[in-house]
Amino acid sequence: MTYPQLLTPEEKLAHAKYALLLPPITVICGSTRFMAEMAEADRELTASGHIVVKPGCDMKQPHPLWADSADAERIKAGLDDLHRAKIRLADDVLVVGDYIGSSTTAEIAYARSLGKPVRFTHPEVDPGEPDNDPASQAP
Repeated sequence: MTYPQLLTPEEKLAHAKYALLLPPITVICGSTRFMAEMAEADRELTASGHIVVKPGCDMKQPHPLWADSADAERIKAGLDDLHRAKIRLADDVLVVGDYIGSSTTAEIAYARSLGKPVRFTHPEVDPGEPDNDPASQAP
């Protein structure tokens, strides 16, 4: 007698999104220096029928929540975890801006490791697939 394979959490999420008739979910990634551009991409995607999730805090701007350096470190770690959860939830990723720093590079790698399609407003900044990067190949 064979037993059915249990669904992975990712498969359960996909089935739930399908059963709920949810529209595509896009996560916006990028440096917070591009918050205005992210807001514009959010408007365009929302108008075209997507659910959009994006960074909600710009820690480069002064705010009482992260005025204390210890609080800032704790909040930054929590926001990084939250953004990875947004990537897991999303169907695809849109990277906004003509600059990609280390945090966004890590988010792109994470999304690709999950098999999420990644698009860029500026394709020339795509760091590429790690396995396909000639610089990462051994001589």
